[in-house]
Amino acid sequence: MPKEAEGGGDKESKEERAQDAPEQTVRKRVRANTPSPQRGNTSQASPPRFVSVEELMETAKGVTNMALAHEILVNDAFQVKPAELPEGSLERRVKEIMHKAFWDCLEDQLKEDPPTYGHAIKLLAEIKETLLSFLLPGHGRLRARIDEVLDLPLIQQQAEKGTLDISELSQFIVGMMGSLCAPCRDEDINKIKEITDIVPLLKAIFSVLDLMKVDMANFAVSSIRPHLMQQSVEYERSKFQEFLEKQPNALDYTEKWLEDAVRCLREAGPDGSSAASSDPPSLLPLNVHNHAYLRLLRWDHASDPFPETVLMDQVRFQEMQQEAERLVLLSSVLLVVYTTTGEAISGLPGLMETLKNTVNVLLADMHTESFSAQEALATIGEKLCVELSQCLGQHGYSPFSADRKSTLKGQISATIQPDSTVRKLMDSRVQSYLLASLESSQHKTPPALPGGLAPVGRELKELAVRFSRLVNFNKLVFSPFYQKILNKILAGGESP
Repeated sequence: MPKEAEGGGDKESKEERAQDAPEQTVRKRVRANTPSPQRGNTSQASPPRFVSVEELMETAKGVTNMALAHEILVNDAFQVKPAELPEGSLERRVKEIMHKAFWDCLEDQLKEDPPTYGHAIKLLAEIKETLLSFLLPGHGRLRARIDEVLDLPLIQQQAEKGTLDISELSQFIVGMMGSLCAPCRDEDINKIKEITDIVPLLKAIFSVLDLMKVDMANFAVSSIRPHLMQQSVEYERSKFQEFLEKQPNALDYTEKWLEDAVRCLREAGPDGSSAASSDPPSLLPLNVHNHAYLRLLRWDHASDPFPETVLMDQVRFQEMQQEAERLVLLSSVLLVVYTTTGEAISGLPGLMETLKNTVNVLLADMHTESFSAQEALATIGEKLCVELSQCLGQHGYSPFSADRKSTLKGQISATIQPDSTVRKLMDSRVQSYLLASLESSQHKTPPALPGGLAPVGRELKELAVRFSRLVNFNKLVFSPFYQKILNKILAGGESP
């Protein structure tokens, strides 16, 4: 939309944001999100999912925003979204009123005799600036053509003499937009070409230009991501070091996290037995790291402060934790079904996928407050008994008896219990697979899928890839800090 219509206050706020030093922004964000033992509670912080185009372009130039650069790197689905004010909000109403006043004023100026082109020329200047911002260094001819047609001093002279033809300039602008836009905007450009009235045409031009800015920003994201890794690692590490020098207790929860991982490994011993008098081989720094990261997928986010070094990824780790829990319950139910029904259904084509989809639908909301695990599993038991009876009948087997149905429903409902043997088994196998994925990520060889997890193999492998990628990036950034902490812990069992 036209800059003038945004109002003076909006312009001033943009200037203030541009003048805000990046180091101060990062320091405020880390200070707000980093817990310490001296604080009464812990911030549950998360990196921004969507950002403005202005923030992105500033980051792409200098990688000056640690959280944004981190988000671009670790989130493959990261995209810039157009900023939208909440429906019915005061800001939105004020913006709509100001925009309407601006366009009404423009229309009144153009209807005067002779027309007044003050607002129109300002719009043309902004359009020219936007079109030029889309050009790459090699677009010399296009740049010269835009400068020639949208020659602002010449346009001002034409307006004064009454010879300015805005319709002709608008046609040139739309044509230039068509040559610069992404293919997904072709339909929008074609719609603009059908508009004949000047004011609606200019409004449509600004609307599509805003979309083209977002497209250009997302193109910049995909272009810079491959070149951002090493720069971002060094940047995040240096910024965290600066903060650590000013707040020495900024690693307290990270130290406790690693201490707990070492203690659990010592208690388990080399073969899962009681700890020996000396450190078992599993207490190599790499093993401690991997087990510590795996503990993040069992975290109590409601009561335990999250380690400072992984705080920016807390939401991502929590999402992966919920996905792992869902896969454990899903695989447990399917294992119960196949164990209970025996060989009769083991080779039936498509049955496994049908049962899996049924269970998936009913477990989709398992981490919402309104979800009742007992009710969901009871419903799952009912539906699976119906599907199994139908499938067995279609393939010539005797249908489920009432006793077998009751047994199956009871075993499915029991999988939600904390002491469920089946669920403990599948949880252990999922955790073992994720740990093996971390250990094998250096060799690029995926681990073998444990028994019973084949029905959820695709989802589990995707989870392991996301988990390994996030962990490996975190290791690159914070390994020097982790190494110092572990050296103290492993040097005699004393707390840092």
